[in-house]
Amino acid sequence: MDRYRLKEGQKVRLDAWDPSDTSASKGKKKDGLDELEDLRGKLGRLQEMLYAEHKHKVLIVLQGMDTSGKDGTIRRVFEGVNPQGVRVARFREPTPEELEHDFLWRAHKQVPGKGEIVIFNRSHYEGVLVERVHKLVPPEVWRRRYREINDFERLLSEDGTSIMKFFLHIDADEQKKRLQDRLKDPSKHWKFNIQDLRERKLWSEYLRAYQEALERTTTGWAPWHVVPSNHGWYRDLVVCRSIVEGLGDLKMKYPRLAVDPKTVSIP
Repeated sequence: MDRYRLKEGQKVRLDAWDPSDTSASKGKKKDGLDELEDLRGKLGRLQEMLYAEHKHKVLIVLQGMDTSGKDGTIRRVFEGVNPQGVRVARFREPTPEELEHDFLWRAHKQVPGKGEIVIFNRSHYEGVLVERVHKLVPPEVWRRRYREINDFERLLSEDGTSIMKFFLHIDADEQKKRLQDRLKDPSKHWKFNIQDLRERKLWSEYLRAYQEALERTTTGWAPWHVVPSNHGWYRDLVVCRSIVEGLGDLKMKYPRLAVDPKTVSIP
């Protein structure tokens, strides 16, 4: 998935990335869904090995504009994994207790332990996105946070955590369509929040904030992937394929039995 992985120091112009791209799929939607099903099986086996080996830690970060599909990605990509070894941490508006601490405090509490995959649905990046766009902190605060985020992720990486970060990229027209779908379909009414319309008015400000965040926090130890997400099936395929490749790079093995199995007699 190198085509979607940013390189350290790379300039980012999101309008140059096609959110409707499906070029990494061999065929049409059906072929992509068939491949996704196969990848989910591989992911399930790799996750079991990760849990059994109890050596590596995996952090997956999902960010994107409202309606970009963070929940759907989690639901479909991780459909077949063992819930004992996978956990989702969702970052909403900070609580009074969280506001008493530095902005990374609540994220550090949620990072994975050995043998665990943790998915951040939104993340510590809210501190350079929402808080920047809504002017909740002054510029000198959110500007220094890029360095603090990079240091935080370097600490995790040096402590054995593999970090995979995905920006789910949609355009404004696709967001409008998805918001309209939520209003038309009674089964999706629960997803609609009037605040989403207020946030939509800030699209350009969020785009600038995301571009700078992607540029400033793509590192060798924690690169970003810009995932075309106008087509949900393709978004899921790219994310799943990237995770499977990343887990495969860990060269994991099942732990050996502490005794010779030939010497064990089961009554």
